[in-house]
Amino acid sequence: MRIIGFNLTGISSERKDKIEGELKISQNINLIEIIKEKLTISSEESLHIKFQFTVNYDPDIAKIEFKGNVILLPEKEDIKKILKSWKSKKLGDEFRIPLFNFIMGKCNIKALNLEDEFGLPPHIQMPRISPDQDKPIS
Repeated sequence: MRIIGFNLTGISSERKDKIEGELKISQNINLIEIIKEKLTISSEESLHIKFQFTVNYDPDIAKIEFKGNVILLPEKEDIKKILKSWKSKKLGDEFRIPLFNFIMGKCNIKALNLEDEFGLPPHIQMPRISPDQDKPIS
């Protein structure tokens, strides 16, 4: 499966209140639609996937949301398999895991920037150096 396209169609970020007490941060990827399409630059068929990536700060403190598209070029036999499994809204791990990792890789970077702008804590753990680490970083 080759990913040949990615674009965002919407970005929304909102901070409602001061951050007080215990904060629960969660992220979610929702696949909205999977459509088979012919590529305009070749005769090959592709899959156009619409998605929504959300970071929630609960209890209802903030929300960051991305909407976008991913274009995939799977093998011909995989297209039928993916579309058949999509009818029941369940995708196999061999397809879902690399797709979600790609979406998270793109959206997490943008979400971290928005969190900085809105004064929110990062939704993912950032690497830290501790004083007891004597080994140089190479």
